[in-house]
Amino acid sequence: MNMEDYIRQVPLTENHCLSSPEIGFLKAISGRKVKNLKLYFAFQDKDEVEPTTQKKYGSIASDLAALKPMVAGIVVPKEYIWPVDDSNYLVAKPTTLVTDAHKLGLEVYVSGFANDNVLPYNYSYDPTAEYLNFISNGQFSVDGLITDFPPTATDAMSKICLYTHLFTMAEQPLIITRGGASGIYADSTDLAYQQALDDEADVIDCSVQMSQDGVAFCMLTPDLSTSTNAAAIFMDRSSDVKEIQIDSGIFSFDLTWEEIQTLQPQLTSPFEKFIGLYRNPAFKNKGKFVTLAQFLEFARSKAVTGIMINLDNVPYLASKGLDIITTVTTALAKNQYDKKASPQVLVQSDDTSVLDKFKNVPSYKRILNIKEDISSVPKAAAEEIKKHADGVTLTRYSIIATDLLGFTTAKRKTVETLQGLNLTVYVSSLANEYVSLAFDYYADPVIEIATYTHTIGVNGFITEFPKTASRYQRSACSDVNDLKRNYTILPIEPGALVNFTSRPPPKAADPPTPALTLQEVVDPPLPKVAKPQSPPKPTQEAPAPSSSAPAGLHSTAAAVAAAAAAAVALLSLLLTAGYN
Repeated sequence: MNMEDYIRQVPLTENHCLSSPEIGFLKAISGRKVKNLKLYFAFQDKDEVEPTTQKKYGSIASDLAALKPMVAGIVVPKEYIWPVDDSNYLVAKPTTLVTDAHKLGLEVYVSGFANDNVLPYNYSYDPTAEYLNFISNGQFSVDGLITDFPPTATDAMSKICLYTHLFTMAEQPLIITRGGASGIYADSTDLAYQQALDDEADVIDCSVQMSQDGVAFCMLTPDLSTSTNAAAIFMDRSSDVKEIQIDSGIFSFDLTWEEIQTLQPQLTSPFEKFIGLYRNPAFKNKGKFVTLAQFLEFARSKAVTGIMINLDNVPYLASKGLDIITTVTTALAKNQYDKKASPQVLVQSDDTSVLDKFKNVPSYKRILNIKEDISSVPKAAAEEIKKHADGVTLTRYSIIATDLLGFTTAKRKTVETLQGLNLTVYVSSLANEYVSLAFDYYADPVIEIATYTHTIGVNGFITEFPKTASRYQRSACSDVNDLKRNYTILPIEPGALVNFTSRPPPKAADPPTPALTLQEVVDPPLPKVAKPQSPPKPTQEAPAPSSSAPAGLHSTAAAVAAAAAAAVALLSLLLTAGYN
């Protein structure tokens, strides 16, 4: 079949577009002046050779004027506009290809978009951010996007770029951070907290850990080997603590604060080991550790909506002579969080006995963190939760059932049950990486957020990427109840996609998810704090971070000297007492 003759004979009653990577073919078609047909030259990889001219496509891109007589526009891979360096970062500036083409009257369409590609680190695995960089960057806007995931591109083109910061729904779920913006910087560092505020998070969090000498600081886990470079320095301090985790670790309560400050924060990803998806390597060791006192001062100075204090492993810390409850209550009172309603204080723990310790301050909201996946909350368990907490944090799979192949199967009634008792419900934790998302969300974290907002109706999301959530909430198209708008971001209906999918049955049946039991809710009373083997030492302020830290995270030079001297003295006492 002669393609030129075929195209000439096909009746085109409406406008059609035809693209080709061959100049000779386009020149022949343009000479026949086919009605209602627009032609586009499709660029290939820069080093490939165009068959008619025998020139490389990269060379042809520098002479767009030669294409003008035969085509209405061009189709280019996205790297022609935003090149990516060998480290998988965007170069500092885009090329001038779009502006050059527009000056010639050529349309520009960009190809190569897919939500499940490994995106440049600049986009933090948010495909919407990539689309916006081509249509709303303040310098140019391309004429179209060619993508494997049209819903995400449509979201970006139709609403987010136009309405961001111009709209706020009357009632929105809270955006609560997990270690600050821990998808961008190492968790719980000064930079992670500042980034979270820049990204418009409502609530910033501090998971309180304790050093051996009683300094409370923020970090997602007490195991320093996962979030710092401790493994390279203190491997001889590794130990097994089965009460906390299965694997060995280098734990904060086995190191003094002075020793911890010799470490560097380390940005890690839960997906890097087995899948190779890293987070922002250029910022891997950026930021400074933040004490609880500094965190509270920072939150107060920035007028955040709220703070979340996470308290885990309290009984074990008590056995080590570390009174984390008193440390936290004293720090909150010192900063008058117990007397002022703003910012709101959320105290979260997986232990109801810990939450009971904060009952005497009515302004504190107590949140029970149910870390295990559950299928339902029986009435007795829900009523018991109500005695100890004002809200509950659930895993994603406790809210929307998902099978082993990654398809959602059903909406659980956990949220409905808990909210029926006036308990707030938060979902934890959200991430941008497409491998963390069920197939139903089309590898788009925004669709997952829309689903938890509208299909489920949670009261907040705990996320490592607050910017993704805030961009969605500031979009006018996030309001599915506004019938005046032509477009809204639609949530999914759990289980709908799997019903349309022809798929082989899983090799093994999904294990049943258990219901929450009453026994799992009720925790034993907290043990008394053990008497330290060496003389107790007053909780001390930490040395100040560098000048790169945001306002409110600084301490004086005198405090630095005093803290260092005291830490050295205590270390000597601990060694003498045989702690190491």
